[in-house]
This record gives sequence, C-alpha cells and structure tokens, in this order.
Amino acid sequence: MTLGPLAAEARKFALEVLRDETRGNGHPFIEHPDAVAQIVAREIGLGDDCMAAIYLHEATRKHPDLDLSAFPQEVRVLADGLNMISSIRPRDTRLEAENYKRLIVRCSPDPRATVIKIADRLEIMRNLSLFPKLAREQKLLETLLLYIPLAHQLGLYNIKSEMEDIWFRESDPQSWRAITNKLKATERDRERLSQEFVQPLSRKLSEIGIRYKLKVRTKTAYSIFRKMKAQGVPFEGVYDVFAIRFIIDCEGDRAQELDLCWKVYSYVTEEYEPDTNRLRDWLTNPKPNGYESLHITVRNKQGNYIEVQIRTKRMDDIAENGLASHWSYKGVKSERTLDAWLASVRYQLEHPASEAERDRLPLAPVGEIFVFTPSGELKILREGASVLDFAFAIHSTLGCHCIGGRIGGKQVTLREKLKTGDVVEILSSKNQKPGKDWLGWVVTSKARSKIKQELDAEERKKATDGRELLERRLRNWKLEFPDTMRTALMKQRKYPTLIAMMAAIADGELDINDIKAFILSAQERPETVEECPRTAALPSALQSGTDDILVLGARDVKGLEYKMAHCCNPVYGDDVFGFVTRTEGIKIHRMSCPNAKRLLERYPYRIQRVVWQDSAASGNFQCTLMVSADNDNATLADIMEIIGQFKVSLRSFNVNPNRRGGSFEIAIRLLVPSNMELDKVISRISALRQVEKVKRV
Repeated sequence: MTLGPLAAEARKFALEVLRDETRGNGHPFIEHPDAVAQIVAREIGLGDDCMAAIYLHEATRKHPDLDLSAFPQEVRVLADGLNMISSIRPRDTRLEAENYKRLIVRCSPDPRATVIKIADRLEIMRNLSLFPKLAREQKLLETLLLYIPLAHQLGLYNIKSEMEDIWFRESDPQSWRAITNKLKATERDRERLSQEFVQPLSRKLSEIGIRYKLKVRTKTAYSIFRKMKAQGVPFEGVYDVFAIRFIIDCEGDRAQELDLCWKVYSYVTEEYEPDTNRLRDWLTNPKPNGYESLHITVRNKQGNYIEVQIRTKRMDDIAENGLASHWSYKGVKSERTLDAWLASVRYQLEHPASEAERDRLPLAPVGEIFVFTPSGELKILREGASVLDFAFAIHSTLGCHCIGGRIGGKQVTLREKLKTGDVVEILSSKNQKPGKDWLGWVVTSKARSKIKQELDAEERKKATDGRELLERRLRNWKLEFPDTMRTALMKQRKYPTLIAMMAAIADGELDINDIKAFILSAQERPETVEECPRTAALPSALQSGTDDILVLGARDVKGLEYKMAHCCNPVYGDDVFGFVTRTEGIKIHRMSCPNAKRLLERYPYRIQRVVWQDSAASGNFQCTLMVSADNDNATLADIMEIIGQFKVSLRSFNVNPNRRGGSFEIAIRLLVPSNMELDKVISRISALRQVEKVKRV
C-alpha cells in the first residue's frame, strides 16, 4: 500500500511511539493501523488525511500527552474523535445501537470517524484469533449489535456482509459449516443455471448496443441462514441463494442510466416470467445511503426462481463500497461530492433506523444473553436467566446471600429476568439463605447446582435419620427395598433425589407404611420383559437415478457399495453427499461434517450427489449424543425413559461426572431409523429441567 506524504509522516511518528507494543501473536502492533489504513483506502475510498488520523489515533490512545502540532488541525480533530469513540464502553450505552450512534455523533464533529471505526472493527474481526476467549465473545457481541447495523445504514454492504459471516462462523460453526459446504456442493448447478439464463438475452442486448458485464453474486452463508429461519424452509427452499447482476457500461447522465436499466428489465421480463410482488425499484427512489438498483425475481421454464439485479457501473460501485469509494474511484477531488456523502453519513447517524431496516439486521444470538457487572465484566447466561442466576455466575457465596439487584439504578427482585446489555449490581445480606423455591427461578446449571448443594447440607442430616428409621422398619417386616423399587417410588412421588426422599421420611411427609404398601404391591405384579427393538443391517446398495445423483437405500440394484462415514454418522433424512474413496467405495458424509469443507474443496471430482429414497431404509443408523446435565441420578432415569418411548435402540450409555462443575457428561450411542426420530429424542431430552445441553456428534 502506497501512503501519501501526510499518512507516511503520521506512520513514522506512530512507529516510533508504538515500537515496543505487540499484538496477541507477538507481531509489532503497527500491523493493526497499517491494516485499518489499507481497508480505509482500498475498500472504502477515504483519503490520505484519514489514514494519517488512524496512525495518530493509535499513537495517542495510550499516550495522550504527545505533541501533534506538526500535523494539520483537521487530522488532529479526527484523531481526537477516534480516541473518544474508543473510550466508549458497552456499559455506557447498554449496547443499544441507536444510543451508541448518538454518542458517536457527540464524540466527533467529523462523521468520517464513524466510517474509520467500522474499518477498525473489520480488521479486528479478521484477526479474532489474536484475542483471548472472553475478549472474543465481547467483540462478537459488539459487532453484532453495533457495527453491523452501522455498516448497513451507511451503505457499506461488503463490510457488513463480511462481518456478518465472521460472526456467524464464530457463533454457530455447525450451521455455518453446513451452509458453506452446501454452497460449495451446488456451485456447478448455479454456474450452469446462470449460463442457460443469459443465453437468450445476450444476443438481444448486443443487437441494441447495450454493453454490460454479468456478475453472479451468491448470498453469504449468514444471509441464507436468516432466510431459512425467517421462512421456516431448508437450504433448498431459499429461492434467491444467488443473484444474476447486469452491470451496464454507461457514462451518460442519470436519465440515460435509468433508460438503459429499464430496457434491460423489459428484455428480462419478456423472456422469463416475473414475480411482480418481488419487484424492488431503487432507481426511482434510491435509498438514503445512495443505493440504486432494480431487483426482480423471475422463473425459467424449468421452474427455477432467479433474482436479477440491474444497475449501471456507477451504481454498482456505490452499492459495493459506498459513496466515498465512488468519489475516490473517479478521482474527482470535488468538495461538493464529498460533502454530500458526509452529510448522508451524518444524517444516518442522527436518525434512528426504520422498522423495515431493523428487520434486515442480524438476529441476536439464540439461547444466550450477555450481561455486565458494574465494572464492565461480561457474563454469558442462558436466555431467561434471572438476577439470582447472575449472582451465582459472579460467585457462589454472593449467590447464596443474594437478596435482589439494581438495573439502571432501579431496585429489582431475585426473580427479575435479564436481557442482553443489562448492567446489574447485586444486593446481598449475610442473613439470606437459599430456599427450595429458588430452584423454580434459576435456569443456569451453576446456580441450580450450588443451590442444591446448600439445600443438601441441611437435608443430609434429616436423610440420615430417615434412612435409619426406614432400615429399622424393613428389618422388622423382613422386606427388601432394592434400588429399582426406590427409583420407581422416587419417580411416583416426584422426589428429585434419594436424599430428598429420606429427608421426607424424617419429616413425616412420607409415611413408612406407604412404602411398605408400595413394596408389597410391586411384589404381587408379574415381571414383564420388553422385547428390545430388532436392529437391521445398514443398507448396502444404492441406485443410480441420474448421471450425478445416487439414491441411498434402494433395494433393487446391487453392485455399488457405500458406507456411512464414522466422522459424522449420517442418519436417514440428513443433508448428505457422497465421497468416492480409493479402497472403500463411496463414503456418505453429512453436509455439516467437520471434514466436508476439505473434501469439497480439494476433491470436487470425487464428490457424488446423493439423495435418500422416498421412505426410510429398513436398517437403523448409528449416532452419538453428548448430554450435559446436573449431577442428579434422577436425570439418568428420565433420559433412559425418554429413549424407551421412541423407535430407537440404545447401544451404550457412558456417564462421566464433572466434579468441578457439579454436572454429568453423558455419551449416548443409539440406532435410529431417521433424523426425524432422532430429533424427537433430542427435543425431549433437551426439555428436561436438569439438562443444560444436548449435542449430536
């Protein structure tokens, strides 16, 4: 990257000040402002003074007393604005994007500071691995709630899309992997479809003298994921996975640009059936951030839906990189052009986003909330967590003595539900002790475990007395009370633990004569033995439906062998692809398999498209579930009961206690007929109160 004289002087100044500073990888810290300056110059299009401000900002952020009088006043003001924005902490804004934007406007009179700050965050997202885990989580959250919405509103769509995809990859790696692998697997289909689409149009457009460039733009993985969630459809149900963009080569005035765009539109809609409900005319009424384009969705003769975008070269340049990039690209040193763009930036910062714009912004992380202590320490809790959960997340002793909290200066109760961005101060009393009702308020595993430990300390003495009383009576009656009967009685009377049941005996809540009647009744019932589900062998043949699609589980064709890959254990109904091995025939992998990306990229010629037959195969499929649950024996019994309710066969059940966390790690191997039956099992186990997480591996 070539720096102008002003930026070069500023870099020299910063290099001397930051000579002892390093990044997380041990490299010189100057690499960070160098990379930000490159983004600002090449990807956004700002000038030499902005790059100079970046270096001065990094130099003075930790050394505020440096003398900058040798640099122009405009650059010094911009650097000061960047310093003030950097001093903002999430707890000051409650992580509300609109408040944050208003604060930025007050911090810097120059709106370019905001654009530079977005570039700074993009560089950080590209190098997240340099930061420790807690810092990564905080930066991901800030990016989601602050910087992505800002980039969207200012029309920096390329930067916004890249930050979204990085956030998606880090926050939900399995979904990100599944979608990116599907995009890779269907790449040839999109190429073929786009070639067939443009064939009848290219001759017509050439005849009337319209010069254009064709660009096929595939949606980002995150955009596809949002569509799937919003519309409740699988990957194949997203119509506009990719768009065909006509970029018209036109140097005339705007009237000529509009005329040519509408001409191309007319030819496209003559050839293909348009969906007028999906027409988006941003030519007649451009967006406030300068975006101009004409969008239409059409359907070809094969029934495929294709999104078509029509714009000129000037419009495409603005759409990709913003108005500032267009101004720089043209080389027009027009203060009027730059001022218009800066005025647009300031307007966007000072005015809240519309509801329609908010709808297009990223979703908050599903199932988690992000809450801060008054000192700014971040705690990640399950959705629905209360003040009491937060107190236990800070420290067990504080949780046991918690009597309430303050949020935004307002006093709240133990049961107050928290939301992302809350700054919570915990109130405590040494006389406070946990009660049984607390277990009905908390949702985090740590809080439940610690509360139970405290309650158990008092219950244990009662349980010892109750156990002695029961054993004495049983000896007198000459009756046995085996573990299976105890478990059955605990389940019937809804006691979560054996200690709780014994304590209830000591308290007189559970009459010993009722236990005697239960034992005698059980002895009179004849034993029944359930027949275990019969497991069948995996299907060993597949049928060739077309040249490149194989049908799994077909029974009428032999001679082709395939196996389910052990790295991901596919189940009937999963999104899968085949990989032709050298010695073991075809291996079937899930699209979300950790190895899928490597196989799709390195060996595309060995990839085989496969589909399942119309009905589930006769055999069962092996899979493994990892369950994190509270250290509670009743939980194991509940999980076993759920497994017995469905058409699955249990192969193994291994329990590893996590003594530090007071929880179980349970590995369950099952044979299942389809992913639908597996989803039912996962859903039911996840719904158990004591279960924190269920993951398929």
